[in-house]
Amino acid sequence: MYYYRYENAEVSCCYKYLMFSYNIIFWLAGAAFIAAGFWAWSEKGVLLDLTQVTRLHGFDPVWLVLVVGGFTFTLGFAGCVGALRENICLLKFFSGVIGLIFFLELTAAVLAVVFQSQVRAWINEFFLQNIKAYRDDIDLQNLIDSLQTMNECCGAEKPDDWNLNVYFSCNDTHRSRERCGVPFSCCIADPAETVVNTQCGYDVRNKPPKEWDSHIYTKGCIVALEDWLPKNLYTIAIVFVVISLLQMVGIYLARTLISDIEKVKLSY
Repeated sequence: MYYYRYENAEVSCCYKYLMFSYNIIFWLAGAAFIAAGFWAWSEKGVLLDLTQVTRLHGFDPVWLVLVVGGFTFTLGFAGCVGALRENICLLKFFSGVIGLIFFLELTAAVLAVVFQSQVRAWINEFFLQNIKAYRDDIDLQNLIDSLQTMNECCGAEKPDDWNLNVYFSCNDTHRSRERCGVPFSCCIADPAETVVNTQCGYDVRNKPPKEWDSHIYTKGCIVALEDWLPKNLYTIAIVFVVISLLQMVGIYLARTLISDIEKVKLSY
């Protein structure tokens, strides 16, 4: 029996639909991030008054969600449509951006190791700036509270960093009920309490510093981060390797498809 063999080159369906499947996840994830970001803004009333975006003095976590979502959505779209439509421009855009991200990740990791003191100073300044804006945005407030609770820390370097916030400042002219206190996330949790005591940090810094240990965490969050990193180096390394492998797979699939498409075009 004679089997006819096609001599012309053709695009691999396997690589084509692998590329599509790889990117559809990121495309949908990006859309979900964007939807979550706009939902968070609608809950805070930002969509009704966009000037709130410029009035915030600290970091709004929603911005990060929207930027990551928009970036992921764009890359996922380029990968999906580029694979289905066999569009070389979109595939080159996809592989080029992924390659650039990989290079920037390596560069950032090297710079963070080489310039540790500068990075530490930048993170410290960033944290202090957001302590000032703690009450300006509910998402920022929740982020700081989560960070302090999970790491059992208070302030950037020490609890007195909360003096920078107008509500917690020990200024004599300040009459807030939270004066000379700290957020509840600085408090040492009582296992017997089933409900979070949001007033546990009131007046704590009016007491002598030697008594603080029994009420609140006295370790700064920058120090807590420095303690956390050496203990979790293997976890960080594994995450970095997994992300790098995913990026390499994406670049490989895109470049393979580009090569197949170019061969098909040359054969006609």
